[in-house]
Amino acid sequence: MKVKTILVSQPEPKVENSPYSRLIEKEKVKVDFRPFIHVEGVEAKSVRQQKIDLNNFTAIILTSRNSVDHFFRIAEEMRFKVPDTMKYFCQSEAVAYYLQKYVVYRKRKIYVGKRTFNELIPLIKKYKDEKFLLPSSDALKATVPQALDEINVDWKRGVFYKTVISDLSDLRNVYYDILVFFSPSGIESLLKNFPDFEQKDTRIAVFGNSTVKAATEAGLRIDIQAPTPETPSMTMALQKYITSVNK
Repeated sequence: MKVKTILVSQPEPKVENSPYSRLIEKEKVKVDFRPFIHVEGVEAKSVRQQKIDLNNFTAIILTSRNSVDHFFRIAEEMRFKVPDTMKYFCQSEAVAYYLQKYVVYRKRKIYVGKRTFNELIPLIKKYKDEKFLLPSSDALKATVPQALDEINVDWKRGVFYKTVISDLSDLRNVYYDILVFFSPSGIESLLKNFPDFEQKDTRIAVFGNSTVKAATEAGLRIDIQAPTPETPSMTMALQKYITSVNK
C-alpha cells in the first residue's frame, strides 16, 4: 500500500529545511507532528522532599535541554543564587550551547561530552572531589546511575521533571499510513490513549532498540526501523520505505 500520510510523535522541528521538509517535497507525502508525551516540572516542595539542598553541590550534570531548564527553574523557585564557581558537565555540545541561555560562558567552568553519557564519564572522573547533582526526569536510563556508581564519585539524583502522556483523544478517528515513534513512552502513550488500537494496514516506524522492544512487547508489527548502517536517521529510513512502496 502506498504512503500518503505520516504522523511523527514529536514536536515539529523548528529549523527551516529540516530533513522532514525535504521528505515532504521529494515524496509528496503529508507529515504531521504531534508530541505523544510531554514534560512537566515538579514543584520545589517535591525536590525538598527528596532531601536535596542545592547549597550542597559544586557541580551539575546536564543530560538534556530539559535538565538545564528545570535545574534553573528549581533554583529560582528555591531562591538559590547559583554561584559562579559551579561546574557544569554537559552530555553534548547541544546541551552546552543551550546552557548559554542561563549562564555567561566565559565566566563559567563548562565541560562537554561528545554525545552519549558514557563519553561524559571520563570528564566527570577527573573531578572526583566535586559533589555532583544530576537533575533528571522520573524516567532515567539505568545505565546513567550505574556509570556514575562505577567511578565512585559523590553524586545525587534529583527528579526535577517528569514525562507525562499527552491527551490524543482528538486523533481517535484520524488515520495515518505511518506512525513514527522515538521512545518506549511514545508507544505507551499510543496504547493508553487508544487501548483498542488495531494496527491493520498502519505501518509502524521505530527509532532505537528500546523503542523496538516496547513496540514488540505491545504486539505491534514493526515495518520501518532506524538507525541501521544503511539508514542512520529516521527520515532516511522513511525515504527508503516510501520509495519502495510508492513506485
